[in-house]
Amino acid sequence: MIIDTHHHFWQLSRGDYPWPNDSVAPIFRDFGPDDLTPLLNEAGVTKTVLVQATDTVAETEFLLDLASHHSMIAGVVGWVDLSAPDACDVIDRLRGNPLLKGLRPMLQNIDDTDWILRPEVQPALRHMAALDLAFDALIQPRHLPVIAALADRHPNLRVVIDHLAKPQMGQGRLPNPDWQQGMADLAARPNVRCKLSGMVTEAGPDWQPADLQPFAEHVLGAFTSGRIMFGSDWPVVNLASDYASWIQFVRSAIAAFSDQEQAQIMGGTAAAFYRL
Repeated sequence: MIIDTHHHFWQLSRGDYPWPNDSVAPIFRDFGPDDLTPLLNEAGVTKTVLVQATDTVAETEFLLDLASHHSMIAGVVGWVDLSAPDACDVIDRLRGNPLLKGLRPMLQNIDDTDWILRPEVQPALRHMAALDLAFDALIQPRHLPVIAALADRHPNLRVVIDHLAKPQMGQGRLPNPDWQQGMADLAARPNVRCKLSGMVTEAGPDWQPADLQPFAEHVLGAFTSGRIMFGSDWPVVNLASDYASWIQFVRSAIAAFSDQEQAQIMGGTAAAFYRL
């Protein structure tokens, strides 16, 4: 079974999306299940995890409703203001739908790099762990030490790094040593996983497999097959590539692994992590 652990749907007329906007014209339109299903069928993907794209509870409710009507969606990663006084109550309400599998604060958009460690956020994080909800870390390299501290502070909270923490790549760049060390430090935390996703968008439309390979090799070596999961980041991937080309790269990048290890990366790790 292949599980795509990271894709988005959006309906722009809902009115709560600051992004996408006209700066990303190829994806500045509605995307829904009818757009993705043929791509999943072609790639042999059987289940998906639908991830929030904007910081409103209303969007999370919209995604949960979509998931309730489309069996390919095995789970939803939503959004709650984890610093709000009523955060735990909101989480409880959303968790009433068993398709909610995790939450994702949009840390990359928050100027304060240490925001997730603020005292007012900790009760919601503890509540997430108690409810067995996963934490998706939408971060940049500046956050790597912070997420290590988060993982240590909440050892029962399952954390997954989205898009390899968005290192600079492409145009022949090699991995930055600080990024390499930061990812290795996270891999040393048993409650942290990593998504093999989002790389082509960081590399740009002129990417070549050789641009991505050193980054993929580093996380595959650090996290190993049991703690890495495939994600497409569709439709954002369309800014630099397409679904078929990305999954082809992933399959090539993991070709040296055993069949069992490849099955873990392409689905098994996700099923266990998100409790699918």
